[in-house]
Amino acid sequence: MKLALYQGPASAGATEATFATIETQLAAAAAAGAAMLVMPELYLPGYNHPVRHRELSQPRGGAWETRLSAMAAQAGCGLTIGWAEREGDAVYNAATAFGRRGELLGHYRKIQLYGPMERASFVPGGAYCSFEFEGTTCALLICYDIEFSAHVTALADRGATLFLVPTANPQGFEHVQRLLVPARATERNITVAYANFCGDDAGLMFGGGSVIAGPLGQTLAAAGTTETLLITDIPGTQGIDPSLLSTQAQDFRKV
Repeated sequence: MKLALYQGPASAGATEATFATIETQLAAAAAAGAAMLVMPELYLPGYNHPVRHRELSQPRGGAWETRLSAMAAQAGCGLTIGWAEREGDAVYNAATAFGRRGELLGHYRKIQLYGPMERASFVPGGAYCSFEFEGTTCALLICYDIEFSAHVTALADRGATLFLVPTANPQGFEHVQRLLVPARATERNITVAYANFCGDDAGLMFGGGSVIAGPLGQTLAAAGTTETLLITDIPGTQGIDPSLLSTQAQDFRKV
């Protein structure tokens, strides 16, 4: 599978400019032969905007989901994107994956809310999400979730080998992309696609550094600190000497 990952500045509302960026990046990803484009956390309606989270959040099957589905279908490229989801009085930090025909592949609500703003804005999710796409079992996590090996282990035990992770990791926390994401990939012989923001978002600086890490912790593709569209093949464990792969799943001993 060929995967695309978009790193760019955070949006500030669900504007036509925001949707135009999504459309442009989907078209570019499709032109490069990518089967799926991964975009950052809370791309709709922006990350560091708690008032907008409550005021602009949308229900499942609402205008955002309908439009995103149509855009994926028009481009012929899958889309994984973070957004603020409303269900009754509850608002969730969510991510949805659409297939090449705009079909719903999976929907996930962030379990590990990070910091005072997220905990004040959102209700934590309570279920994992995995799905089949292009012959690969994929899983959705969001930002802080990937730092917890227990979540990765639970999904890997279900067969997930490709983790699609919209994120909003601020400047100063680059050790997550540099160390933790490759470690999670190595521990369970998986691939992790970690799509971050870059630049300023209402006073919060994002460090970029989006990365796709392979089963040996190797960097398959990485961004710097500016707007970037990464495109790379995802070989999984194909071509890797089996003796180099982690055997933690079999070797772990409880005491």
